[in-house]
Amino acid sequence: MTGTEVVRRSEQTDRRAPDKPSRRSITQRQRPLWMLAPGGVLVLVVIVIPLLLALWISLLDLDQYSIREWIHAPFLGVKNYVEAVTDSDLLHSVWLSVFYAVLVTVVTTPIGIVAALATQQAFRGRGLIRSVFLIPYVLPAFVVGTIWRIILQPDGVANRTLGHVGIHPGLWLNGPKSFWTLVLIQIWASWPLIYLLALSGLQAVDPQVHEAAALDGADWWSKLWHIIGPYLRGPVALAMVIAFLHNVNNFTLPFVLFGVPAPDDVEVLPVLTYVESFQNFRFGLSAAMAVCSLVLVAIPIIVYLRAVRLDTADDPDTRRREA
Repeated sequence: MTGTEVVRRSEQTDRRAPDKPSRRSITQRQRPLWMLAPGGVLVLVVIVIPLLLALWISLLDLDQYSIREWIHAPFLGVKNYVEAVTDSDLLHSVWLSVFYAVLVTVVTTPIGIVAALATQQAFRGRGLIRSVFLIPYVLPAFVVGTIWRIILQPDGVANRTLGHVGIHPGLWLNGPKSFWTLVLIQIWASWPLIYLLALSGLQAVDPQVHEAAALDGADWWSKLWHIIGPYLRGPVALAMVIAFLHNVNNFTLPFVLFGVPAPDDVEVLPVLTYVESFQNFRFGLSAAMAVCSLVLVAIPIIVYLRAVRLDTADDPDTRRREA
């Protein structure tokens, strides 16, 4: 058989047997959608159905008299939302919750970053220090609120200790100091979250980057701002969003600290929703407040996801893959 005949036969074989995609390409391009079914069912049961029920209840005149047959409760439309905005303390509670959450987030961010920088380098006892830093965060909010409520009683440890140095602060849990008491305790309890995510960003810094900066003679501020800062931008931004959402939705700490009815200075949105639902039994009105709280929570999430998307779009690797 000559070489020309061999080439001719191979060409005929190629025409008879078209190329088949490899098994790997099939699994990558044709992933079965049924694998998403368990997660989809979980999202449907845990998120979608309760959300739809809350939206429906917010449109009903649902109270202690109509709760047994809530499906047949009178339909009010948007009257619950109008009442929540005009005839309740919703706007005051929203402003209080946002101001409280922003203030705590802004204060805890530098504290967490400084703590992460302080425990980044290896030293004797670093593991113990890191464990101590996490104690305020791992304690349940109910325990934190109970302990601080005992400490801040009129005859508690705080007033007695300050009284020995001639300072008599008065009431912590009632009056004008109640808001700042809540802020200080929340700062104490939530700064380790910023610390954890900032520490994860510092772990991603290549040691060769530090060596190059040292060889170039960069001072500590230039090194922190121009070299370490870009590595911390993403984790710290995520930590700030999570901290803000946690503070806005925080119910346990103000509830345990101040009880209900809470002072006006600490009646944050979750506490107001609880009071309208389980003390005044205005379930339709409280559902409308809960929907407003959901909108309030969704705003920073959308802003963060938009910022992350824009940051990813500017990445050269991302543009190369999309092209």
